[in-house]
Amino acid sequence: MKYKDYYETLGVPRDADLDQIKKAYRKLARTHHPDMSKAPDAEARFKEAAEAYATLKDPAKRAAYDELGHPQPGAEFSPPPQWQQDFSTGGQSFEDIDLADLLAAMGRGRGGGARAAMPMKGRDMETSITLTLADAREGSTVKLNLRDETGERVLEITVPPGARQDQKLRLRGKGGKGQHGGPDGDIYLHISLAPHPVFRPDGLDLYFDLALTPSEAALGAAVEVPTLEGPVLLTVPAGTRFGRKLRLRGRGLLAGKSDIYAIVHIDVPTTLTEAERALYLELARISNFNPRAAAPKENPT
Repeated sequence: MKYKDYYETLGVPRDADLDQIKKAYRKLARTHHPDMSKAPDAEARFKEAAEAYATLKDPAKRAAYDELGHPQPGAEFSPPPQWQQDFSTGGQSFEDIDLADLLAAMGRGRGGGARAAMPMKGRDMETSITLTLADAREGSTVKLNLRDETGERVLEITVPPGARQDQKLRLRGKGGKGQHGGPDGDIYLHISLAPHPVFRPDGLDLYFDLALTPSEAALGAAVEVPTLEGPVLLTVPAGTRFGRKLRLRGRGLLAGKSDIYAIVHIDVPTTLTEAERALYLELARISNFNPRAAAPKENPT
């Protein structure tokens, strides 16, 4: 049988208390979970940490483990002679089993007497998905590829309409399997929204930039604008100024309860025809509008 140094695996001293052991395991589990790490040895290190934690968190198993002393990791060794009578292994010799399997015999107690196993909740899991804005608004069904100590599985879930950036959904009972009658764990699903060429999400609302001509802004107009459901007509009031927000009610990520905002930008042509130039000159001649008239003046020196 090869010795495994569970304290070294978790990176804790041999006199570590249960809180230290839990914190060390959680940190390693997050770092090496196969869903979170792409390292080639992530799954093996994740399993090593889980095996070490399963022993050191249990007082009876930890006491039995500490009785083994402190051989070099990987060294061949034999358990103390009294273990042969204290812990039944189903007739197997100690040389034929793994250290983790041997320590699992602690559940049967010393002297072979039965000991009731405590119910344990299954492991909680975290994963993430990225949705398009259209899927976020309409709701979508996605498949999650999950991997845990029992192997790989595919879970199909429904994300309800109105998903937003950085939202976290809790999928109760979809995580790791409970043990000894304990409840199954949960899955925490983190949602991201894919970048969109037009819209910028803010909570459940959407924003986009709307370019208007000077005449559309001054006189008012009905202009075609995009939504996630297709183009619609937006009424631009006369006298609309740069930076004004024009609202399309109920068109945001949660239909009927969030909005789209068009942020007005006023653009001008880079080149003019002779007729256009003449009209702009005439407008400049007859107009009294001065956008700088209300600007604060510097104090005279």
